[in-house]
Amino acid sequence: MNEHYHAIVWIDHHEAKVFFFDDLDVHAERIRSSNPHVHLHHHANAGDSGHAGVDKAFLERVASSLESAGAILITGPAGAKNELQTYIGKAYPQLSARISAVQPLSHTSDGALIDLARRFFKADDRMHSQVHHPS
Repeated sequence: MNEHYHAIVWIDHHEAKVFFFDDLDVHAERIRSSNPHVHLHHHANAGDSGHAGVDKAFLERVASSLESAGAILITGPAGAKNELQTYIGKAYPQLSARISAVQPLSHTSDGALIDLARRFFKADDRMHSQVHHPS
């Protein structure tokens, strides 16, 4: 069980990096999608988006890894971050209430991601209660 209140997720359609942290410590997890790199080509008038479907098992593993977090920041490029937020909202409504923000963010180093999260939550914590809501 993770003991840190804050978590940041960086997610794309292939992997998620989940970091639980405080001022001094970081616990990191990597969760990979079970779908291989699929390249779909969109054809005009095809009636589809040209993108692979959502890997619900992947989103489930990411969401369940966050259950102990008290405040969550979801980041990443493209639509995976929004798919995760939507999945959590449907499958884990109590966890959804702990999502502080969803922000676009391209690839960055793990250290830069943690620095961003610490700055974000320093400001965000002033606006919200620090009461931990265990699942």
